[in-house]
Amino acid sequence: MANRKGERRERELVNLLDERGFAVMRAPASGSATERELPDVLAGNGEIFYAIEAKSSAGDPIYLTGEEVESLVFFAQNFGAKPRIGVRFDREDWYFFHPGDLYVTDGGNYRVKLETALASGTDIAELTGASKKTNLGEYATE
Repeated sequence: MANRKGERRERELVNLLDERGFAVMRAPASGSATERELPDVLAGNGEIFYAIEAKSSAGDPIYLTGEEVESLVFFAQNFGAKPRIGVRFDREDWYFFHPGDLYVTDGGNYRVKLETALASGTDIAELTGASKKTNLGEYATE
């Protein structure tokens, strides 16, 4: 059941990127379809190319193994893409992180909490170049 939900979320992400003018390909059953580790989604618009590992959760923190992240970075470097971790919590939008920006646990795994996604994740508009992240400090008056 959870696997079907993950596949549905991956297709949702593919559609969002497609709507924003990206050529997108989903690698079905990415971890088990081949001995090579593949990202869940490849996307590019001729200028920007992403290799994305997509994860979703009902609300619990999202964990990725060190191996998952290392494989994503290795693939992205060889492919000429930017590695990104895409996370989606129920009733929230997609948020994206560079693997180097994720919290690393003592066991060498990576973790994203809902609060972290909302506070510092890159949204789909920023990822695709439709907007830039701003902070309130830019508008402060002296």
